[in-house]
Amino acid sequence: MTLFIQQFFNGLSLGGVYCLAAIGLTLVFGVLRIPNLAHGALYMVGAYLTYFFLTSAGVPYILAIALAALVLAGIGIGMERVVFHPLRNAPHTHHMIAAAGAMFFLHSLVQAIWGADFRRMESPITGRVEILGTQVSWQRVTIVITAVVVLIALTWFIKKTVHGQSIEAVEQDRVGASLVGINPNRVSMLTFGLAAALVAVAAGLVAPINLIYPTMGDVIMVKVFAIIILGGLGSIPGAIVGGFTLGLAEAMATTYVSAVAGEVIAFVVLILVLAIRPTGLLTKAVQR
Repeated sequence: MTLFIQQFFNGLSLGGVYCLAAIGLTLVFGVLRIPNLAHGALYMVGAYLTYFFLTSAGVPYILAIALAALVLAGIGIGMERVVFHPLRNAPHTHHMIAAAGAMFFLHSLVQAIWGADFRRMESPITGRVEILGTQVSWQRVTIVITAVVVLIALTWFIKKTVHGQSIEAVEQDRVGASLVGINPNRVSMLTFGLAAALVAVAAGLVAPINLIYPTMGDVIMVKVFAIIILGGLGSIPGAIVGGFTLGLAEAMATTYVSAVAGEVIAFVVLILVLAIRPTGLLTKAVQR
């Protein structure tokens, strides 16, 4: 029972990271109708920025994550302006090629600055807490709490603010939103910035328990795509459900089956869901 509770919290922490990364990709897809293949590279940059602010600049851990999120939000806005906006009327394959180019550029930039070696960021949150008779690290508890707080704040932003409702309006009908005075270009910039900030938070939270290296975003990118397909393209609740489902399934499969099973469980769950419900668990209808 103790092992189960421990792995349950491991799955929750992993699921929280997956949720934050998947929601960013879901928002971009909902607004622009394109899969941002550079999303994993942004995740990697977010980890390196957190590492820089914590170890080189010497700022506190939470502030380091916040600063990384702000910087990456700026990078995301710049990417939308430079890479995707000029291609707004081009076929979607052009967007994917441009995103792949941005991904390789970010990989090369990080290697030029920090090198290709693996780096480890020591966890600034040490110690363990006892939950239901099980010792759980404070780092993982922090990941779960922070992820939940960010998800609640994001939900409030989307539902209760003018800018958040503008994102929803453009997701539902881009032409209709522009007819009532919403600027789709500004919404696209806001969405990219928000998505980049979310993925920076995800990377900063998990960096102390994982190694940091230039291709670290490639692994999570595959899983994030599985999550948004699992939950339903364009659905934020679907990304949340899919993220936590995959995180728990991965933790349990790794513990009770094998490490290989933990790596492939995402695709097993994806295949099962697509066989039963091809549109995903919580599909959100949108207009083109």
